[in-house]
Amino acid sequence: MKYAIALVGSLLTVALGAATPALAQEEAPPKPITVSGSVALVSDYRFRGVSQTDKQMAIQGGLTATHESGFYAALWGSNLAGWGQFGGANMELDVVGGYKHSFGGTTVDVGLTWYMYPGGSDKTDFAEPYVKLSHTLGPVSLLAGVAYAPEQQALGNWSNTPESRIGDKEDNLYVWGDAAAGVPGTALTVKGHVGYSSGNPGLGPNGTSVTPTGSYVDYLVGADYVLSPVTLGIAFVGTDIKWRDSLYLQPNFSSTKDGKSIASGKVLFSVSAAF
Repeated sequence: MKYAIALVGSLLTVALGAATPALAQEEAPPKPITVSGSVALVSDYRFRGVSQTDKQMAIQGGLTATHESGFYAALWGSNLAGWGQFGGANMELDVVGGYKHSFGGTTVDVGLTWYMYPGGSDKTDFAEPYVKLSHTLGPVSLLAGVAYAPEQQALGNWSNTPESRIGDKEDNLYVWGDAAAGVPGTALTVKGHVGYSSGNPGLGPNGTSVTPTGSYVDYLVGADYVLSPVTLGIAFVGTDIKWRDSLYLQPNFSSTKDGKSIASGKVLFSVSAAF
């Protein structure tokens, strides 16, 4: 949620023997580039339903620069652990670029995300283009998205299946839908998400996979409450990945603390602020 500061000018009436019109202070023209950002503390960082922090807390933040033409560039980062253990800084840094434009109330957003893991293992970074459509119907906001990552070594099937081979390249498809609705008369918003992943059924060069077990569904139901400028969030996040289906991904695909799947359902909490 972005916050803007409005400067309101006073009206000056000058009487020179007769009344003259009031002069309104001229508004400053909008800047061609606007910068916004966010910071959040979350109880578990889930990427498409799978924990990237060994089911532990994460601190996250991002910056976005948007040009008046609709083009934008962004940076977003989070700490990692467990399934997201890439070594180095144990950090994910996403570099994003795209273009957004509205057509008759529907916003089209086309861009590319470059997932980076600074100082981590070789062949872990990958690029993923995306297309998102969003529309608002009264208090309800709807979004549908498709992200397709072309064949890359970071997504390849390098181990744990009969078809695995070192140096393999695979692609990845992710489709999802989001919905959110404000509760009238309150600062509460309820939200939901469902996504489907399809890609590598094995393990990549870093011992992980963007699509554990080859294909699965992730989901989220939750709510946000705004206490300006802070937003409090709660959500239940999970996947349809069954333990027996992920046995060949062990021990990577389990929490180091309790041995349970890092894709099992869990209630998550968050505190975030935007500027």
